[in-house]
Amino acid sequence: MRTITLRRSLAALFAAALAFGAITQAQAETLRIGYQKYGTLVLLKAKGTLEKRLAEQGVEVKWTEFPGGPQLLEGLNVGSIDFGVTGETPPVFAQAAGADLLYVAYEPPAPTSEAILVPKGSSIQSVKELAGKKVALNKGSNVHYLLVRALEEAGLKYSDIQPVYLPPADARAAFERGSVDAWVIWDPFQAAAEQQLEARTLRNGQGIVDNHQFYLATRPYAQKHPQVINTLIEEVRAVGEDSKADPDKVTEQVAPLLGLSKDITSIAVKRQGYGAQPLTPEVVAAQQKIADTFTALKLIPKKLSIADVIWTPPAKVAQQ
Repeated sequence: MRTITLRRSLAALFAAALAFGAITQAQAETLRIGYQKYGTLVLLKAKGTLEKRLAEQGVEVKWTEFPGGPQLLEGLNVGSIDFGVTGETPPVFAQAAGADLLYVAYEPPAPTSEAILVPKGSSIQSVKELAGKKVALNKGSNVHYLLVRALEEAGLKYSDIQPVYLPPADARAAFERGSVDAWVIWDPFQAAAEQQLEARTLRNGQGIVDNHQFYLATRPYAQKHPQVINTLIEEVRAVGEDSKADPDKVTEQVAPLLGLSKDITSIAVKRQGYGAQPLTPEVVAAQQKIADTFTALKLIPKKLSIADVIWTPPAKVAQQ
């Protein structure tokens, strides 16, 4: 009797092991991408070419939308996605929080696709006049650094304003009802506020920030599947080239996906940077400056080394 029971137990354990192996294999054959309501990944998702190419490698693609970069990288940190795109500040906060991420590529600067906005009837005419005012922003997002640099340029400290940390939808609602004095935001939310609410730009990123977009992956996924990451970046670059060549076509394609008019979408599309490339020493240095800025402000708890989290593809992959 005991022998039969033992055999059954071993059989159950063997079945469980097989099931676990099948689950692990299924996870390895799925690329989980996090995206936001803007940027090249929206276009890539609509185009469908990535799915076709990766299917040849036995990889399925799963897409998940996030409201902002910090939320997306939290998804990456807890393991719900393998890859995503954000502005320049979210990876700094994520790295400081212990996320095991790698920068794999970046887009050219797009400094006008983020801005500090004020309502059309606002009496505020300069960044300096934000002293003591309530400013809405998504904490740890790309616009967080824009706000810091704009205040610095105006001779103000971050502590001179009252930051109100809200995701884009909530921030817009607060902005519309007048419970905040200014809103720091990115496209396409920026373009929508400019056109629909007649919001006025107090300061965009021109001359003070690059506003790079970064493509990031979890370190384990990038190390285990370098060819998948390489294929993904190739497809991102191809979509970017198409976008530069025919922005009107891209606008037609992406406007319904964003739920915005073609006029608003066109503004956002044309302000974006296109042409994903591996990170250069100059871009790494610029990102290090951002990290050091937030360390000095005590918004992150420790000094970071950006150079430690830059992906270098294996030589055989890089040569293909």
